[in-house]
Amino acid sequence: MFGRGSLGAPYWRLWISSGLSNLADGIVKVAMPLVAVHYTRSPMLIAGLAVALALPWLLFALPVGALADRIDRRRMMVGANSIRVALPAALMLAVVLDLGSIWMLYAVAFGLGIAETVYDTSAQSILPQLVDRAQLSRANSRLFAAELTANQFAGPPLAGFLVAAGVAVAFAAPAALWAVALGALLLVHGSFRVEASRHTSLRADIAEGVRFLWRHRLLRALAVMTGVFNLASNATFSVFVLFAVGSASAMGLSEPAFGVLFATTAVGSLLGSLVAERIELALGRARTLLLSVLSGVLLVGVPAVTTNPFLIGAGLFAGGVGIMLWNVVVVALRQRITPDRLLGRVNSGYRLLAWGTIPLGAVVGGVLAELLGLRWVFATMALLMLALLGGMTILTDDAIDAAEHDAGHR
Repeated sequence: MFGRGSLGAPYWRLWISSGLSNLADGIVKVAMPLVAVHYTRSPMLIAGLAVALALPWLLFALPVGALADRIDRRRMMVGANSIRVALPAALMLAVVLDLGSIWMLYAVAFGLGIAETVYDTSAQSILPQLVDRAQLSRANSRLFAAELTANQFAGPPLAGFLVAAGVAVAFAAPAALWAVALGALLLVHGSFRVEASRHTSLRADIAEGVRFLWRHRLLRALAVMTGVFNLASNATFSVFVLFAVGSASAMGLSEPAFGVLFATTAVGSLLGSLVAERIELALGRARTLLLSVLSGVLLVGVPAVTTNPFLIGAGLFAGGVGIMLWNVVVVALRQRITPDRLLGRVNSGYRLLAWGTIPLGAVVGGVLAELLGLRWVFATMALLMLALLGGMTILTDDAIDAAEHDAGHR
């Protein structure tokens, strides 16, 4: 089931490109609001930058997925990173010429969000064309480790230093990183276009991908469960700062202490990405997914019963491990059982379904906190996570093996 051979030079070039791209992405997502305060003090306008970065996933995920099944996937990634080089470079020039504004930041953020949608959809779709399907768990875990380290560990603190050095520097650095990532991607040779058996409209292509995802019992269950997980976790973390920070809060933490506490999730995710393949081999995929669900209960539920930062930190750490175990197993499985010609559309449809609950979760968390109190948010979301155990009746090892067997005989 799992291959132990070399992943190959093309894979490692993609790994370098994705790592550098995520480092640049991590810098930009923190630098944007830090720079925005030079142009406005409106909390709504500053918070809106995050919406501008994320909105393209909701608007363009499905058509981008269809295009990834029509166009050479490497060329789509090259195009996306070319845009990522040009936009912050243009913003840097505008800052130097004193032409910058909050609205220019919005335009750049939206453009970078579109480029991210194209790049990430194509990157997940191209991976089975670079490595053997038996190596996908290892390939994904290595890729996730690099992306997580760059995006969540290195990027944010580096952004603070860069903004302190100068606004122009803060945008020149990610432009340079994306340029190097583009160079690594250009060294991945070959054709990565999936030949279509017939010519259809883009709308028909999108509909075919959505139908395949929804009619496939295993993929549908995974997408719905991921969506529920994201709703529960985002409902929790949208209000968690009110529970943790300030003298009037339940935990009474300072801002730096809150940052350290929150970082335990990222530490757990990094560890999870490094051990995911071994755990998958030792426990099997169904038990690994079960472990992920149970760790999710700890992630959102521990604050319902204690204010102890060490216990809550342990829950956040366990949740981080579980999130990465889930991602490694599920992404590799999706890549194995989806035909190459549909992979872009299925990936984008899956993400739309799984990530579309993220803003809904924030709304649910705010409403529950307002009506019932913070601890009820944590308790309710823990119960919602426990309800995911019902989905494990579908995600059995036999069902997973059968889905892979059927995919191999298409």
